[in-house]
Amino acid sequence: METLKAGSDVLFILLGAIMVLAMHSGFAFLELGTVRRKNQVNALVKILVDFAMSTVAYFFIGYTVAYGVNFFTGAEALAQKSGYELVKFFFLLTFAAAVPAIVSGGIAERAKFNPHLAGTFLVVGFIYPFFESIAWNDAYGVQAWLEASFKAKFHDFAGSVVVHAVGGWLGLVAVILLGARRGRYTKEGHGATNPPSSIPFLALGAWVLSVGWFGFNVMSAQTIDKVSGLVAMNSLMAMAGGILAGLFAGRNDPGFVHNGPLAGLVAICAGSDLMHPIGALITGAVAGGLFVYMFTVTQNRLKVDDVLGVWPLHGLCGAWGGIAAGIFGLKELGGMGGVSFMSQLIGTALGIAVAVAGGIIVYGALKAAIGLRMDPEDEFNGADLSIHNITSSPEKEAGW
Repeated sequence: METLKAGSDVLFILLGAIMVLAMHSGFAFLELGTVRRKNQVNALVKILVDFAMSTVAYFFIGYTVAYGVNFFTGAEALAQKSGYELVKFFFLLTFAAAVPAIVSGGIAERAKFNPHLAGTFLVVGFIYPFFESIAWNDAYGVQAWLEASFKAKFHDFAGSVVVHAVGGWLGLVAVILLGARRGRYTKEGHGATNPPSSIPFLALGAWVLSVGWFGFNVMSAQTIDKVSGLVAMNSLMAMAGGILAGLFAGRNDPGFVHNGPLAGLVAICAGSDLMHPIGALITGAVAGGLFVYMFTVTQNRLKVDDVLGVWPLHGLCGAWGGIAAGIFGLKELGGMGGVSFMSQLIGTALGIAVAVAGGIIVYGALKAAIGLRMDPEDEFNGADLSIHNITSSPEKEAGW
């Protein structure tokens, strides 16, 4: 029975890793469908190469920073390790690699390719695993202090804050340092609309992400004996709430509708194992409405050219999810309990602080050293031609 249990755990977390790996194709198609046609190839290449760079950074540095574990022994010694230990690395890597995929969507259409990859290496090697170690490995005594002070640790079951808020706030810093796309805003303050190049591809990306998210959330149990149907139910309800809020708040706009489920799923990650399904529905609906409102504010009032809206979608909805776990996770509101609002608030704020400080260090240093921004002519021609020497279709489509 022990052998069967061990093998089942390996298969369980391996399937979770594969589902989250598939989500990266969702990131790719979501970005491809949102950017203009002259940047579609670059969107596909960035997400794929980001994953490879993340794998190298997390293998050699990040996983050791987060958990104090490394694989610097002979293959014979590695083969004798539990298969679970090795597959767990794969699973957690897919979470780490989501962070630069999030950043990629914000800085699309004007970021240099190689500096972005360098940022990916530094973020996945150092910034993300630093906070991961605090939240998920009880490093530096933060969780112990929160438990002693507020009777509960910071709880983030599947990464509302650890993955999404961190990625979203890192993306915001990078977007601000880059500046808006040329022609996006006029001196009078009016902005070009730059509509999505392909709603079908945008929708495909949203669907792939939504399906894979059930691996992201449910498999965060990491062993088969801890799997919870409640996590699946809450993820479903939050997704539904996000879709409906995106539909009504976004006035039938297909971009908002298809980002609605993502907003809801971002927000439910932290408390999906704690909440009642009604609490999950409310959490998702608030997130969907928050995304629509703040995307509009960010783009039109603040003049922050966050192409895919990664700050409102991941940064703000992720932070809301961390806080919501401390509200709807309480027994008084139908939750499982064992959570503290103050611990959630402080843990969420700490994640944001680490992301902002890390973003300033990483992207600020890269901007000063080698620059982040494409040349004006290259940006006008599009990243596809300027970086990859090919377009997504046979014709040169500069200006799209």
